[in-house]
Order: sequence, then C-alpha cells, then structure tokens
Amino acid sequence: MEFTIRKPHQEDFEQWLSLWDGYNEFYGRSGDKKLDPLISRTTWSRFFDVYEPVHAIVAEENGMLIGLSHYLYHRSTITVEPNCYLQDVFVSQEFRGRGVARKLIEAVYDLAKTNGCSRVYWQTQETNHTARQLYDKLAERSGFIVYRKQL
Repeated sequence: MEFTIRKPHQEDFEQWLSLWDGYNEFYGRSGDKKLDPLISRTTWSRFFDVYEPVHAIVAEENGMLIGLSHYLYHRSTITVEPNCYLQDVFVSQEFRGRGVARKLIEAVYDLAKTNGCSRVYWQTQETNHTARQLYDKLAERSGFIVYRKQL
C-alpha cells in the first residue's frame, strides 16, 4: 500500500514518540543524553496549539506512522515574508529508500508556500551522507557554518 502524508492526530502520540525517540537516538540523544520526557511532551503539545509556530506532518502506511517532519515559521530581517525552518525529518529504518523523506520535505515546501513563506531551509550533520544525497537534489547548500552556545 502507498503511504500518505498528513498532520498528526492526538491519538498518534505513542507512534510519533517511537519515531521521535529513533530520531533523537540517531543524533546521539540517548542513554544519559536522552531528552527529558517533558521536552517530548511539550513538543507534541505545540503541534496542536494554534498560537505556536511549530508544526508537524507524518507519513503513514496501513495505520502505522513511518516518518515525521517538524517545521516552524519565523520572521527574517532580509525578507518580508516568513521563512520556514525544517527542523526534523526522520523515517523508520525499514521504510528508507522508498521516497518517504522526499515526500515529507516536498509536503513542507507546499505548506510553507501556502502559508506565504519565501524560503525553506534546514541543516544536517556533515557526516549524514545518505540524507545529504537526497538534500543535494532538493535544495542548494547555503555554505553557512552553524555556531551555537548552550545557555
């Protein structure tokens, strides 16, 4: 059966959490570095709060969630229109290579355009070679280096 892309429903929480945990494990946030459950619950609740700029879509096949994408809209000092930051994309290991990530990203493009955004952008680790092969087909590399400071 073909997968579909849709907004999450409240009853999707457990399946979403499983995907979210897989995503965080991929990025080394497991064991003693695992996210506080409050962060996951807060993130989930933001998807259903109309006053939050944080959004989600999921990929579903036969009633099972197989992928997720989280994105947010924000203002910019160099455009009048808002920008869309694609923060997270994750597909279950057994469903990779079937175009799920591509469809999730393209769905974010469509949603961002519908909501008046002039740009969608994201970042990934340099070592994420498999995902970068797809990203290089869907967007251009900005050439920027990310700096951050935990406070």
